[in-house]
Amino acid sequence: MEYLQDLNKNQREAVIHENGPCLVIAGAGSGKTRVLTYRIAHLINSDVDPFSILALTFTNKAAKEMKDRIEKIVGTEARSLWMGTFHSIFARILRSEGYKLGYPPNFVIYDTQDSKSLIKSIVKELNLDPKIYKENFVYNRISNAKNRLISYIDYANNPILQEEDASALRPRISEIYKIYVNRCFKSHAMDFDDLLFNTNILFSEHIDVLNKYQQLFQHVLIDEFQDTNYCQYLITKKLAAVHRNIFVVGDDAQSIYAFRGAEIRNILKFEDDFDELKTVKLEQNYRSTKTIVKAANSVIDKNKSKISKEVWTDNEEGELISLKQSFSDNDEGKMVSNLIFEEKNKNQLTNSNFAVLYRTNSQSRSIEESLRRIGLKYKVYGGLSFYQRKEVKDLLAYLRFSINQNDEQSFRRIINYPRRGIGQTSVDKIITSSNKEQKSLWDIISNPNKYLDSRISNLITPFVDLIISFKNFSKNNDAYSSASHIASNSGLLKELWDDRSIEGISRYENVQELLNSIKEYIDNEENKEKGLDNFLQEISLMTDQDQEDKKDEEFISLMTIHMAKGLEFQVVFIVGVEEDLFPSQMMISSREDLEEERRLFYVAITRAMKKLYITYSKTRYRYGLLKDCEKSRFVKEISPIYIDGEVRNTNKSFVKNVIKERSKNLSPLKKVSSKDISFKSSSVSDLEIGLKVRHPNFGIGEILELDMKNNQNKAIVKFKSVGEKTLLLNFAKLKIIK
Repeated sequence: MEYLQDLNKNQREAVIHENGPCLVIAGAGSGKTRVLTYRIAHLINSDVDPFSILALTFTNKAAKEMKDRIEKIVGTEARSLWMGTFHSIFARILRSEGYKLGYPPNFVIYDTQDSKSLIKSIVKELNLDPKIYKENFVYNRISNAKNRLISYIDYANNPILQEEDASALRPRISEIYKIYVNRCFKSHAMDFDDLLFNTNILFSEHIDVLNKYQQLFQHVLIDEFQDTNYCQYLITKKLAAVHRNIFVVGDDAQSIYAFRGAEIRNILKFEDDFDELKTVKLEQNYRSTKTIVKAANSVIDKNKSKISKEVWTDNEEGELISLKQSFSDNDEGKMVSNLIFEEKNKNQLTNSNFAVLYRTNSQSRSIEESLRRIGLKYKVYGGLSFYQRKEVKDLLAYLRFSINQNDEQSFRRIINYPRRGIGQTSVDKIITSSNKEQKSLWDIISNPNKYLDSRISNLITPFVDLIISFKNFSKNNDAYSSASHIASNSGLLKELWDDRSIEGISRYENVQELLNSIKEYIDNEENKEKGLDNFLQEISLMTDQDQEDKKDEEFISLMTIHMAKGLEFQVVFIVGVEEDLFPSQMMISSREDLEEERRLFYVAITRAMKKLYITYSKTRYRYGLLKDCEKSRFVKEISPIYIDGEVRNTNKSFVKNVIKERSKNLSPLKKVSSKDISFKSSSVSDLEIGLKVRHPNFGIGEILELDMKNNQNKAIVKFKSVGEKTLLLNFAKLKIIK
């Protein structure tokens, strides 16, 4: 058991814990993943059957990485673990046992976009105002209900929920909820929330099934326990009720997903359900400098709802946190990009060492513009994922409908793509007939003469024949052969190939990339089942965090703080740290909401390993208006001994100084303008160390250093108004003053 030598005292105590419930409070950067990984390896080395170990994570990527690490310690036995996300494990159980609830083994899993599309259709069919019954709002309302195990029947009979909907002028949400559930069931489909909701129903209504899995799982382990919702915790508590070997790892200080239904009380009140609980605290931080760790502690200490702990580190003291003010959000973008450029050159860092974190996605614009301007490569995380692109979803819809002919959303997507003369009016008639006759879509379209007029019948028959041929082909071939056959014979590939625009070529390449991923899936020896239905299940459970990045490219990471959880970077910028933005103005009406925002700030701080910048602006455009801003209360909560409060960037006084400085060197006619339109820069080859130069924004300065190697053409110039600046001469304009 050499692996135990890699652990500190507290980590080892958690890993070798024998039996009974155990709560591991893992502070930021304290080696949480290592403890969970070694715990599972230790169980297997202690002769626990890996088939009897259930390990639940929140991303497939995390599960795969942990399983790979465990395999390096214990060998291929690790492949027998029940390890994966809550959704993937419960989907696996439902594929085997879902027939007890009326679902076939090949039920479809609707992603968020599919669900919202169905809700939009229902709202239209009910002749409701789509501006009032927005699909996002209705979807979130239904999702939150399911996460709290409120069925559509319970929802309709709950006076509080009905009053809330009536007050919001949306009194028919319970009706939409009921229709939505029935339409999903008729389509043999479950959405993501159903995978949890239906597992709970399965265990509640079928005790024999619950007993089977209670006996099977001798050990239940949960990662990121603070992110579990009510439904997830209830299911795992039931599964662990017999053996009571439940091992959970988490950090209450990093509970930031209440908007997704996460319940912080699950970790705060865990002892109430397991009074024999053993608690181990991992308080040594291996990631960050002492300054960053202590600063983060000084913030989170302000929360009242928390588990007491004192995170510490043996790492170096490190630099103070740099607090920077700018005059506007555009100036903030320029300031951040310049600071990244300076840090890169001063400390020989690469783009991947940097992250810019923000509270809302819209804040990335000014950062992106400034990074592009000086030629620094970046990647915005949280945008449209590969599997959400239209052309990818189109082919996936063909694949799904070939497996499950009751899938309404896939039917809607492919029935007239490529065009076959079946317009929206015809589709509406088919849907209406399906609802009226209480028949599946497939029953209607495969018997068109019985249910549809002759025009639609003639148009739909070739489509039905095509799907039957795809269905038969996929039964006898692997996922790649089936997908390639369907992509070609549906006309989809030709449709994309014929569009030779840049966008069209890109869409065609995306479909080829999907086919490549299917080939990779069937070539993977770990995937025993090679059928199309198995592949579709695999990708339906992918999350944004599971997308692989290109390893050969170096990017500066731009993302919301929520997306940054679990990551770490040498240098981190937290931008827009202003009142009403961070904390969000929508999250300051209760102490619980404010404390969640503070935990989010704590998460942001603890992503930094070596250097942390916090920036805020005096003005910012929000909702089309220029607003005055003030520094966030969270900045003021950091103990001042950890902050370098020097503010020497673009603020109002700075702008005045620049204009004043430049005015000294302009003729009286030009003093009316703060921009010198006629400014002409000198040739780069004429620049020398010691020369006085003028910059159109920074004013008068002296060249301290020049670097003309490798065509970088950089200069360090000391300006009277802003101090030293490193400039790229290929972009910056400098005029020699004689």
